Amino acid sequence: MAPDPNSNRSLVKELEKYTSCDVADALSKLGYAHGGFLSDLTMYSPTIQSGKTKIIGEAYTVRFAAVNHRNDPHPPNHFIDTVPKDAILFISVPAHLINSVYGGLMSMRAQLLGAKGTIVDGRVRDLQEHRDLDYPVFARGIGTNAAAEVCFPSQINIPVRLNSTRQEAWIRPRDVLIGDLNGVVCIPKEAVKSCLEILPHIVKADTNCAEDTLKGQSFEEVLRRHKGKL
Repeated sequence: MAPDPNSNRSLVKELEKYTSCDVADALSKLGYAHGGFLSDLTMYSPTIQSGKTKIIGEAYTVRFAAVNHRNDPHPPNHFIDTVPKDAILFISVPAHLINSVYGGLMSMRAQLLGAKGTIVDGRVRDLQEHRDLDYPVFARGIGTNAAAEVCFPSQINIPVRLNSTRQEAWIRPRDVLIGDLNGVVCIPKEAVKSCLEILPHIVKADTNCAEDTLKGQSFEEVLRRHKGKL
């Protein structure tokens, strides 16, 4: 199969040295709202909000629909069997639903297919199973009930909107997602190269700030010298 000309996979490796906060700073400098931050998504596996776990990869999206939307599309295959290698699975769930849409067997299958991790804009269950697999899972919450009684996977690899009343954010196929204990950031696919161009300067400024702070210089002085602000 010929390489996808729209893919940023060749650039993802270069981003691995940076944190979600570094990337958010870069996106903010580029004028992206909230620095690409996707609010209220927590790392639950392999541990909750601790450790050095970091996932980064291109988004592979799934949109769930409520069961009363029976005219919505139904994919011919289960979405978990279609996750590309090295992708990050991003699942969008109707905001009013409390059932879990993602469980341990799905992580097992995604891991076997080579996925980098899963982000669920909704609830997940089988938390210990994800952790036993050492598979990264980020979610909006945890639950027990399965999805089938209230919703179903409807569309695959389409733009999906973040379930938030506080921000307007979309996740599109091949946008690059980065998640660590600080949270989740979405890099628009057209901004990846620009991010990489300015990230070294951002990190260098932070390093200089840290070095001068350890020398006893004031925070105000350090920021003014290396970041040009108070």
